[in-house]
Amino acid sequence: LQSAGSRGEQARQLLIDLETRGKQAFPIFLSILRDTGQGDLADMLVKECEWLPAPTQLVDLRPVELELRGEKHNKRWLRQGLSVQVLLGTPARLPEVYELKADPCGRCLILNNVNFSRASNLSTRVGSNVDCEKLEKRFKALRFDVLTRQDLKAQEMISELQTLAEQDHSALDCCVVVILSHGCQTSHIQFPGGIYGTDGKPIPVETIVNYFNGSHCPSLRGKPKLFFIQACGGEQRDPGFVVDCDSPGDEAPGGSLESDATPFRAPVGNVDEPDAVASLPTPSDILVSYSTFPGFVSWREASRGSWYVETLDSVLEQYARSEDMLNLLLQVANTVSAKEGRYKQIPGCFNFLRKKFFFACK
Repeated sequence: LQSAGSRGEQARQLLIDLETRGKQAFPIFLSILRDTGQGDLADMLVKECEWLPAPTQLVDLRPVELELRGEKHNKRWLRQGLSVQVLLGTPARLPEVYELKADPCGRCLILNNVNFSRASNLSTRVGSNVDCEKLEKRFKALRFDVLTRQDLKAQEMISELQTLAEQDHSALDCCVVVILSHGCQTSHIQFPGGIYGTDGKPIPVETIVNYFNGSHCPSLRGKPKLFFIQACGGEQRDPGFVVDCDSPGDEAPGGSLESDATPFRAPVGNVDEPDAVASLPTPSDILVSYSTFPGFVSWREASRGSWYVETLDSVLEQYARSEDMLNLLLQVANTVSAKEGRYKQIPGCFNFLRKKFFFACK
């Protein structure tokens, strides 16, 4: 590589070599660099090699040996002595990554509803404070300015969300909203589900998300906006199905389970008209992570908090320095879905991010 010339030319040659290893080689290489404290080098590669050179002739590319973490990884990635001919006729786009350089990198609003009015017929969400405390600490460690609000009525929740969306985020790189509450099914066009205020009035998730889209929050345009929702998506309880592995036990660990489910309220009128769909703005740079599949119950334990938040916190602690957001959420989904017990649960997400997202850890 040293013979390639300038640092930029060396970076381009390295990228060409990595491209011969398959589509995942370069993202894996970037992840390893960040994991070993070489984030500046990873950023330089992304910046210097935004486009590959595009010669029209066939070139003979030979592998280079990369020494990372004290041991040679070339044996895992390539076959020794194999030359590969590739036609470089079309520029290859590098995987783009959201930049999180500000400190704090963004604001994080946590809405934690525990105690509900008697008229709402909604139970106290025992264990939610455990979730809240975990996520406060976690997002502070991830360089966010964290603000927590507890036991808000629906209109108070809306006011907090609107206040956050109307703030100037120009000097920041990201925004996070966490909602811990009872939930329900609602009629929707973009994002399913609704969240209850302590007065028992629901707020559609798509209403919450749209406060922050490009039309309503200009200072967050082009910046990642992440939503984490611990709430039921409905009343269905998933008993799971039999697979060829160790069978789950009859009871979930931790004893008594609670859910955040409430009955589905039928919509009034027809809200699925094509004109209404076509007139909505595109929710770019937004990711909404749900604790459970739409229509299903989300489980919570009094002493340990919810399955989803407990797992999310653990995954962030272990892998936030090395994995991008989608890989983190895949790990969360896999871990929660594998929990043993009478009922099952699987988180999921609606992803409209345009780039890879890596947290900026302290």
